Amino acid sequence: MNAQLKDAFEILKKGSILKVWNFFLLLISFRISRLMGKVVHWGEPFSLSFEPTTTCNLGCPECPSGLRQFSRDTGNAQMDQFKGWINQVTSKLWYLTFYFQGEPYLNQDFLKMVSYASKKGVYTATSTNAHYLTKEKSIETVKSGLSRVIISIDGTTQEVYEQYRKRGKLDKVLEGTKNLIEARKELKSNTPHIIFQFLVVKPNEHQIEDVVKLGNELGVDEVRFKTAQVYDYENGNPLLPDNEEYSRYRKGKDGKFRLKNKMLNHCWRMWQGCVVTWDGKVVPCCFDKDATHQLGDLNSTSFNTLWKSAPYNDFRSSVLTARDQIDICTNCTEGTQVWT
Repeated sequence: MNAQLKDAFEILKKGSILKVWNFFLLLISFRISRLMGKVVHWGEPFSLSFEPTTTCNLGCPECPSGLRQFSRDTGNAQMDQFKGWINQVTSKLWYLTFYFQGEPYLNQDFLKMVSYASKKGVYTATSTNAHYLTKEKSIETVKSGLSRVIISIDGTTQEVYEQYRKRGKLDKVLEGTKNLIEARKELKSNTPHIIFQFLVVKPNEHQIEDVVKLGNELGVDEVRFKTAQVYDYENGNPLLPDNEEYSRYRKGKDGKFRLKNKMLNHCWRMWQGCVVTWDGKVVPCCFDKDATHQLGDLNSTSFNTLWKSAPYNDFRSSVLTARDQIDICTNCTEGTQVWT
């Protein structure tokens, strides 16, 4: 069985009759809402993104964490709080991503959180720059039950890699990757599924074939190419690749760049999941990096109450009627292929 089939099987293993029924309710209510143009919402979150920390060791140019430009509070999630929040949703939660902003491994309790969720029967994933994957930490990672890890590798030479991953060291990424692969072999584990993520930007697009070769040589399970989100794109941006296949934006006849996807009045994410920040704030999706659209606080409200609250349904309604008026939606890739 190849690695991708093993990963698919791992996802299916986390299912249950209750989770399948919940997914069906979410999907049907989403379809009805699109058809009617008003909110009908059944079910509980199928997936969540949880933010272990806002801290990062790198300084990537399009990232508020790397640029240290948050207007919201920053910090590390606490284990006890995480348990309290996640216990409210695990019976129907299928997929939990331990990433929003920041480098997850900088939270000392990160792998304890992963282990806790994994033992609850949830598929767990994270994204990392791999600088902290020592041999010991790699063994801990495999033992935690982490289902999937995405390793950011945006260049196959230090000169190219550091053009986007500011302050990063490519040799640390390669060392961390080798450590994790070796730990998985040592412990005779199929998990985590290891993905090399190559964020395609102009400085590195000439290394697309090279990173595939590198990934194969190291033995990662997949190499994926991701298009870059940039904030100032209308008049062009030095990060936009020449190959439009790897861009979220298309140049119009007037010389202006626009998102490839049409701004349609719907969003599946608003029905099936959300993001929980390190301090328990609930926001609609990963595009709300500064948590400006807070829909509730898990420190004072239960998840079930918040999920079905008037403010949440009001936001869902605005997505159905005037999505182009919501600031975080104007640079959203809903309907566009982000991965290749």
